[in-house]
Amino acid sequence: MQEVHNFELEYAGKTLKIQTGKLAGQAHGSCTVQYGETVVLATAVTGVEPRDGIDYFPLMVDYEEKLYAAGKIKGSRWIKREGRATDEAILTARVIDRSIRPLFKETERKDVQVMVTVLSVDGENDPDVPSLIAAAIALDISPIPWGGPVAAIRVGQISGEWVLNGSYDARLKSDFDLYLAGTADEVVMIETGAKQVDEKTISEALAFGHKHLRKVVELIKEVQAKVGVAKFKETETEEAKAEKELVKGKVEEYLSGKIEKVFSSKKDETKQNIQSLKDELNKLLKADNKVGKDGRAKGLAMVEDYLAEAARKLVLEKGIRTDGRQIDEIRPLSAEVAILPRVHGSGLFQRGETQVLSVVTLGGPGAEQYLDGMEEEGKKRYMHHYNFPGFSVGEVRPSRGPSRRDIGHGALAEKALLPVLPDKETFPYTIRVVSEVLSSNGSSSQASICGSTLSLMDAGVPITAPVAGIAIGLVTDPKDKNNYKILTDIQGIEDHSFDMDFKVAGTAVGITAIQMDIKLGGISLKVCEEALARGKQARLQILEVMKKAIEAPRADLSPYAPRITILHINPDSIRDVIGPGGKIINKIIEECDVEIDIEPDGTVFVTATNQEGSKKAIKWIEDLTKELQVGEIYEGTVTQIIKGQTGGDEIGAIVELLPGHDGMVHVSNIAWEHVNKVSDVLNIGDKVKVKVMEIDKERNRISLSRKELLPKPEGYMERSSFGSRERRPSGPRMGGGSKPPMGGSRPPFRKRQ
Repeated sequence: MQEVHNFELEYAGKTLKIQTGKLAGQAHGSCTVQYGETVVLATAVTGVEPRDGIDYFPLMVDYEEKLYAAGKIKGSRWIKREGRATDEAILTARVIDRSIRPLFKETERKDVQVMVTVLSVDGENDPDVPSLIAAAIALDISPIPWGGPVAAIRVGQISGEWVLNGSYDARLKSDFDLYLAGTADEVVMIETGAKQVDEKTISEALAFGHKHLRKVVELIKEVQAKVGVAKFKETETEEAKAEKELVKGKVEEYLSGKIEKVFSSKKDETKQNIQSLKDELNKLLKADNKVGKDGRAKGLAMVEDYLAEAARKLVLEKGIRTDGRQIDEIRPLSAEVAILPRVHGSGLFQRGETQVLSVVTLGGPGAEQYLDGMEEEGKKRYMHHYNFPGFSVGEVRPSRGPSRRDIGHGALAEKALLPVLPDKETFPYTIRVVSEVLSSNGSSSQASICGSTLSLMDAGVPITAPVAGIAIGLVTDPKDKNNYKILTDIQGIEDHSFDMDFKVAGTAVGITAIQMDIKLGGISLKVCEEALARGKQARLQILEVMKKAIEAPRADLSPYAPRITILHINPDSIRDVIGPGGKIINKIIEECDVEIDIEPDGTVFVTATNQEGSKKAIKWIEDLTKELQVGEIYEGTVTQIIKGQTGGDEIGAIVELLPGHDGMVHVSNIAWEHVNKVSDVLNIGDKVKVKVMEIDKERNRISLSRKELLPKPEGYMERSSFGSRERRPSGPRMGGGSKPPMGGSRPPFRKRQ
């Protein structure tokens, strides 16, 4: 049994509790972190030997949502255990990955797996902040080498006041939701959604959040000092070292004078030049008997390092980039709309060789996505899906559904557009945007944001402002971090080999989304501030180009888009529209070819692509929910002849006034003259005009009269004040009719349920 250790810290007004030594003792590092009543378990495990044949650091980060943590059982009737990770779980795993990955050595080749399992959620404190803290602790106290610790904090602002680690409700009220990860001195990762917030406010929020997360970094250092173990040391044989130096010398000699000629403004040309360089180098190394297969692989991998070094040197020393641009120059831009004929809206955005086609589909409220996860429940009416096929980068790659990256980029574009979308009351449609990356040379997620804006405006979605996105990069001198250059619109080698990918999206007014990743140990707040300023400058340029394609949302929807009509009915009448077992509403949907969605407050959405069907359905619903008034006149259909309880005399006729509304015409109210039998005048199927005479809500009866709409016979005498009938001087009795048999009563006639 390991010794259990407990640590505590007051963090943003709540107690952060850390425990080690109790759970998951066979992991190389493990701990639980509790914040409020939200509890997470983090474990870190590494492989014994380096993995052969790879040129990347094999880090796996998993975030496990357990429904029991929220006291839930899966909604599916057939599957009750957790299955594929939800989008929310994938996004949280990506946040943890992006926060810890920069603190490992890129040359590390041992497998490392970090797994965070959510054990309890209190519905107030999001597990993502304690999850990153727990992951950092598990790594820090393990023998796995890394450059941590790192901590996380959430920053918001409500009515000008800062809010740290706010609850879910507080985040809805906040102007922005900033998730920040950092070391004691620098920023490592940023994830932000904002309601068009200015750059100055975001910069201040970064500084405020970083100041407070340092407390947790210091606490993690205390935990490591008390329970941490010695880190593994890299071991390399003398023979391997000798081969490495031999290969390095040959690579350097071969590449001398060739590197600068590799770069081109076109991605394909650069790729071909690099491949040619590698092919020649491979032949050279193969001819050397002292270099084995492993040495050749390492030599070819070194080419990328030398290319990156040459590209960095070009920027730092000459202020020129590999494609010839200045450091603040954006690649050529183009924007188009309405390029597809039958879809509801489309936009094509291109920046350099990055090209994205975004397509909008509009649907009724019934098309909303249902959420039923550990943290999420309810509905989602706006969705953005991002696809990145292999052909977009000239590769053969199987299509196996969205990757984590696809889900992450789609969520970022979704977050960027949310603040400018109309509310449901203004625009009740469900909106799905799909961004297809057709060609990529960096920053396709930001091109997706631009394409989404174009397609939404083309579809006639009344967004409040267009949104554009840009990726800002960074090159630093390895010997002096203060010697750096910030790059606008990164692509190619700048994207995968330079130090930062700072994605900023927003309107002309302010920021709507940020996502920052780095490849070095951290960046200063000063760099963040400069990147935000550069992002705004570029964003305004892009918005001008987009404006030329489409200046404002179209006034009308596509003729192929459905139309939604909104009705408001009495909530008590909802059951009349639905009918027993959904019989009535399903009949309306089938006969009118529409979709019908009803809210508990009586709001009814009728969605249709056929105008006639829509009108028919609306009239049907209005008839079903109409409140009848005494004195109103209807032309109804006789549906039943009523006899007395003994089965003899016919005492009245049931008339359907409107769908779901019946009343009875008593035999005495059929005509002014005496009627012996109802069927002498009225039969089933007859159309008859009647007047509503009485509505008895207590007994749920509606009394009708036919005779009130007929002219009175000449000389007809009304009833006396005592209720008896006055008779004419001669002739038969008029208008009395027959009474129900003794002991019988009229059946209730009412609005049908």
